[in-house]
Amino acid sequence: MQPAASSGTLPTTESPIPRRIAFLRLGIGLLQGIALYLLYLVGAYDVWPAIEPLLYAPMLLVALFCPLLLVSGLGQLTRRQALLWVAGAAVAVAGLALYDIWRRGSQLDFERNPHVAMPSPALWGMLVVGLFIAHALVLSGARDRRRIASYATYFDIAWKLGVQLAFSGLFVGITWLALQLGAELFKLVKLTFFAELIREPWFSIPVTSFAYACALHLTDVRPAIVQGIRGLLLMLASWILPVLTVFVGAFLLSLPFTGLAPLWATRQAATVLLLAAAALVVLINAAWQNGSAPVARPVRLSARVAALLLAPVVAIAVYALALRVGDYGWTHDRIVAAACTLVALCYALGYGAAALRRGWLNGLAPVNVATAFVVLGVMLALFSPLLDPARLSVNDQMARLQAGRITLEKFDFAYLRFDGKRFGNAALDQLEARAGNYPGSRVRERIAAVRKMQHAWDKKELAPVGDVIAANLHPRPQGMRLPDSFLHTDWTTLPGYPFPPNCLSKAGEPCEVYQLDVSGDGKAEILVVGSAEKRTLVFGEQEAGKWRVIGSTGNERECIPDAQAAGELPRAVPPRLSDIAFAGKRLRLIPVVDSDTTCNVD
Repeated sequence: MQPAASSGTLPTTESPIPRRIAFLRLGIGLLQGIALYLLYLVGAYDVWPAIEPLLYAPMLLVALFCPLLLVSGLGQLTRRQALLWVAGAAVAVAGLALYDIWRRGSQLDFERNPHVAMPSPALWGMLVVGLFIAHALVLSGARDRRRIASYATYFDIAWKLGVQLAFSGLFVGITWLALQLGAELFKLVKLTFFAELIREPWFSIPVTSFAYACALHLTDVRPAIVQGIRGLLLMLASWILPVLTVFVGAFLLSLPFTGLAPLWATRQAATVLLLAAAALVVLINAAWQNGSAPVARPVRLSARVAALLLAPVVAIAVYALALRVGDYGWTHDRIVAAACTLVALCYALGYGAAALRRGWLNGLAPVNVATAFVVLGVMLALFSPLLDPARLSVNDQMARLQAGRITLEKFDFAYLRFDGKRFGNAALDQLEARAGNYPGSRVRERIAAVRKMQHAWDKKELAPVGDVIAANLHPRPQGMRLPDSFLHTDWTTLPGYPFPPNCLSKAGEPCEVYQLDVSGDGKAEILVVGSAEKRTLVFGEQEAGKWRVIGSTGNERECIPDAQAAGELPRAVPPRLSDIAFAGKRLRLIPVVDSDTTCNVD
């Protein structure tokens, strides 16, 4: 293998990569395809090692990612560097996969798709991002022969890798389009062997892997293509920065007039703000590039202003997250958001300091390099035992329960069952063992109901008692008494769609209820209007004490807030169109009207 040149920029001519490197890359791609096919085969037939999740998942991820690292590193790393880097990456990938499977515990029984337990989608995504960053850092250090390379080298290598991966994926897609077209041509003359061939896994998996390795090599030997694409993308992206800067600045200037209350009411303020901060970081870097490219004055000014705007945007995100954690404790999503906020703080502080200095934001280079290492550290911590969000969130929620900051009636047992992974199930065991300490709370019944759930959205959790449902429901007019049989119906046991509103199955979910006769039988039905549901449902008593959903308002849900604000009670009116009797069958007509007349009575 030949070490790459130590210059900080990519050559513009075809790279002098020996032919043997090309053969090695193609051979590795073919061997990777064979390995992936064998893993597919054992998974399809449920034989060893697929029946051992702690072994199969690490093998799968190592076989998928590590050959790509080796293919990309050939010609840029020495033999010793390549072996050390790929071996280290394999150990890290296998370890993370092993822990990912272990932490899910008994939940794996519900997640086998269709036969074997696969690594979690979050781990797949983390490995793609993490290995991309780490590989760029390794290649850059090897090129400059330094542990910390120059920023120009990091910039060139990272963009080269990104373009290589994207266009290699495009190359594979075009390859398969060509194969499909060839199969269709053969079908025209009644020959189907090729169509059947490309559907066979023993053909499709190795071909895909081989094509991807081939594309990685082709894009590696023509760096001029990479530079041209990079320049075009950065130029286009840089001119979006002034637009986004104006929007973010206007948003911040509006806060003194609107206050923060509308922001908190969305319940996703931190997420949106962090996304805005991420977009600013990307566009600032698109404008700045490596600090040496000529930039138009409006873009330069926008980049400096945007760098200063990052700090208040991230500060509000931190405050929003702190409020949610203070009110409801730590959850998996909030821990991940906190990790993202830490990364955003690194950018905000570093970019703000760079914007206050003279010159063309030269301080961005060390901030970007340092934050890349921070990102790697944070991701490793989140997907390892060190800062596992499932473990930390379960411990926090249990501590809140023991401290009395949340009651058992409002405690989310389903969160422990699914989001808490094996730690949550262990916490359920502890609660079940101490159920005697919570008289009248039906702890064992609720835990048993949660354990019957196969998905977090199943409606099998134990229904709240009648008093809890009554507290959720606000009769209109006030003082109207609801039937006891309605209040004591277990809505969680009713199968299928439409699902009852949350106020009938969870504590703390308000609804407004009205009584009116919509069936014309002289008995009042109950109209339930939930604040979060997209449909308003009507419930009728079919037999003595047995209630079920008999109707829905359909797509007119947006009409209800105006009607509620008017303070009027609902009344039954004839339908716009009558039903049609046709050969003993009833056909129901759905009116087709203009959107502005849908809610009108007349």
